[in-house]
Amino acid sequence: MKSLVAAALRARVLPRASGVPLQSCLRRGISTSQRLLAQDVQHVPQASPGLTLRNYQEECIQSVLLSLEKGHKRLGVSLATGSGKTVIFTQLIGRVKPRSETATQTLILAHRRELVEQAARHCSNTYPDKTIELELGKLSASGTADITVASLQSIISKDRLLKFDPRRFKLVLVDEAHHIVAPGYLKVLDHLGLRTKQPDSPHLVGVSATFSRFDGLRLGAVIDEIVYHKDYVDMIGEKWLSDVVFTTVESKADLSKVKRKGKGGSGEFDTDALSRAVNTVELNDIVVRAWFAKAAGRKSTLVFCVDLNHVAALTQRFRHYGVDARFVTGDTPTRDRAERLEAFKKGEFPVLINCGVFTEGTDIPNIDCIVLARPTRSRNLLIQMIGRGMRLHSGKQDCHIIDMVAGLETGIVTTPTLFGLDPGELVNEASADNMYELADRKAAEKAREAQARQRITGAESTGRSYNVTFTEYDSVFDLIADTSGEKHIRSISQHSWVQVSPDKFILSGPGGTYLKLEGIPDAGPDDAKFKAWEVRALPPGLSKSPYAAPREVLSAATFADAVHGCDKYAGENYPFFIIGTRLPWRKAPATEEQLKFLNKLRVADDKLGPEDVSKGRAADMITKIKHGARGRFASIEAVKRKQHKSAAADELHRARKLNELVAVGPLSA
Repeated sequence: MKSLVAAALRARVLPRASGVPLQSCLRRGISTSQRLLAQDVQHVPQASPGLTLRNYQEECIQSVLLSLEKGHKRLGVSLATGSGKTVIFTQLIGRVKPRSETATQTLILAHRRELVEQAARHCSNTYPDKTIELELGKLSASGTADITVASLQSIISKDRLLKFDPRRFKLVLVDEAHHIVAPGYLKVLDHLGLRTKQPDSPHLVGVSATFSRFDGLRLGAVIDEIVYHKDYVDMIGEKWLSDVVFTTVESKADLSKVKRKGKGGSGEFDTDALSRAVNTVELNDIVVRAWFAKAAGRKSTLVFCVDLNHVAALTQRFRHYGVDARFVTGDTPTRDRAERLEAFKKGEFPVLINCGVFTEGTDIPNIDCIVLARPTRSRNLLIQMIGRGMRLHSGKQDCHIIDMVAGLETGIVTTPTLFGLDPGELVNEASADNMYELADRKAAEKAREAQARQRITGAESTGRSYNVTFTEYDSVFDLIADTSGEKHIRSISQHSWVQVSPDKFILSGPGGTYLKLEGIPDAGPDDAKFKAWEVRALPPGLSKSPYAAPREVLSAATFADAVHGCDKYAGENYPFFIIGTRLPWRKAPATEEQLKFLNKLRVADDKLGPEDVSKGRAADMITKIKHGARGRFASIEAVKRKQHKSAAADELHRARKLNELVAVGPLSA
């Protein structure tokens, strides 16, 4: 019995020690949280021997195995929240062959306690005959177990990593692998020989619902290829996830002065500053009123807040209006947290409020409403939050996402952006299909607008009248002075991007070097929709061309991802004082040289002076001229001439027809 309890203490997971009474565990010094976990594990239903995987789960496993057979080592699996990622990588443990007679062990890495405990439970149920140990907090694994489930913070502390011999591992599994390029993970991968491609290293499989990073760090440094992808829209369509209904509510929060993290302010909002901006009685009342208007009949609402102060204040406002709202934070005692969560799952109260506790790895399938009371600039965080409500549950028809949208000038990411819509698009109880239909209509409208700017619409000139649509630019100066195209991209980026055509943007760097971001018009459904190139300026006399050949920097599926990736590259390679949009020099009067260049486009009696245009605005105008504004204006002028000529001919034709008519009545003079 003593050895059994010792093994239980070392592993913390107690499936094979289920006969050990809790009193004995207490005498051995197991904490309250450990006893709760022991109870939890003992009451988890054992997986049936003939576990039937969903079709896509089996497809995913086969994709991984096929890639490993081809010699690939570091793989990524992209699956939506609620798809059973833990089931899939647990199954992989038994299917991936040992690299040698001694390389048979598996290491599972996760960055949060809940994820570690969840993985350990799945492994215990799936492999009752294997030794399973935890490296978590005060619990230290031996390093020789068949399966070790480790918290990242624990395994990298002190010298705990050294006991894991890389030669004995066949497989390393990383949950929520969008974190994998963080320094802690890289330390583990270095130790295991996975930091670079090596033929004698263990296999690495990273699993995530959000295989991209807001901060622009390149996952390709660690993951060689994504071998399987199934997003939440596919899962909803195939009825593996709950239907979702979206409503956006304009909160009127002013985020214009909220600081942002990261180099040049390109990252997520500063938490304290964001809390001060949104945590007011007025804005919290708007959240509660929105919930009453759209979701009062929902049984289980999960609310996401900014910080602990916001949690307390919003909970108070819900209670003020008679709603039984309770909260859970990272500081909530383990027993209280477990009791509240269990009561919420049973439907004993309607609203559970948190600030980041339930973004990853939490299974609460009864959630039928999500309230996003915190703005974010991170697409990944947005997906993680709404993903909490997508799991299927008996009696649950759909999940209502209520997104409290703040000011767009700050570059927030909202639920409409997930469907390719402008972040400011306000929707009311729209399904995923509705959102895609709206996105398609907006895209078609954009295409029509681009077409209207370039050529005549309507019938060709055949003697009958027709309507003409075009954008009015009376001069090339009007064209380059139009700043409407920069509004959207500068709501995403802190850099001085300039739109030079409907789907082309330029970020000017030092010495004439620039980044060019373009939409790909003929991209297929699985192709990248945007690409970016760097064009470097060459020293005079080195080549006939002033520029080197463009070098591709990145490709991306969404406009926001492309901009964030470009911003990351620019932040590392260009001085911020050149590319930033809110720098003091941009507000200074335009230089004499800038004015001379721009005034070539003005009529003699309408010249610009230093008081008419700022230095930054002049720089943007010059960028437009250098990258095609003259050509665009020339084509617009040609269209106008053709339109006016055709319209004049039509008018003459109509006049002649009128002269041929004979009718009773007075004649015109």
